[in-house]
Amino acid sequence: MNKLIPAIRIKSLSFFYGTTKALEGVTMDIHQNKVTAIIGPSGCGKSTFIKSINRISELEGKVRVEGQVEFYGQNIYERSVNLNRLRRQIGMVFQKPNLFPMSIYDNVAYGLRIAGLNSKAQLDEVVENAIKNAALWDEVKNKLHKSALGLSGGQQQRLCIARALAVKPKVLLMDEPCSALDPIATMKIEELIDSLRGELTIAIVTHNMQQAARVSDFTAFFNTDESRIGQMVEFGITGQIFGNALDERTRDYVSGRFG
Repeated sequence: MNKLIPAIRIKSLSFFYGTTKALEGVTMDIHQNKVTAIIGPSGCGKSTFIKSINRISELEGKVRVEGQVEFYGQNIYERSVNLNRLRRQIGMVFQKPNLFPMSIYDNVAYGLRIAGLNSKAQLDEVVENAIKNAALWDEVKNKLHKSALGLSGGQQQRLCIARALAVKPKVLLMDEPCSALDPIATMKIEELIDSLRGELTIAIVTHNMQQAARVSDFTAFFNTDESRIGQMVEFGITGQIFGNALDERTRDYVSGRFG
């Protein structure tokens, strides 16, 4: 494997919603231009973890953070951090498609316009490239100005990915992007992740063990028990996590013995 460069370094991260602890002492690297899967049983802190990486969790209420999350060397929880810029550089795709009630084109162009791009020629080019990069162009090229809400669930999810890609993020976070999709739509999302590998840093939360094994280079296993809330049990190369995990709890989970 080529030399690994951390895009994001998480150091002793503990996370609280109000007084409720959701993560405890998480330390790991998310490597540049690799795919990292986040797995574990429900309630173990996976979604909280991924939302902490671009501070989107702060939109859900009062939070408190201990430790550090460094994005190419800068602690993203410093007061001086521009959140709009951070969230453009670290994009996010949610469990359910969250499209705006506007056209396919305008959904993808939305973030570009917010960032100040108004030239129609440039918008046309970037929108087309983003939709192509999301493997959706052939399906929507003749209806760009029709409502995005008329697309199928799988198409809507890929359009959400196109919208995130349009502003050229360095990292793409995906919180169970296939959980509401059928197997064919899921396969297209997985093929898309594979096509972006090497160009983009991706972290994906998934409940699907086969999916984690198929799409990721690295895997982090989170667990929760009465003594340790939101603990990361093990992190490593995906082949090792699924084939020869060091921790018995990881082996039990990936083999289906619990969770």
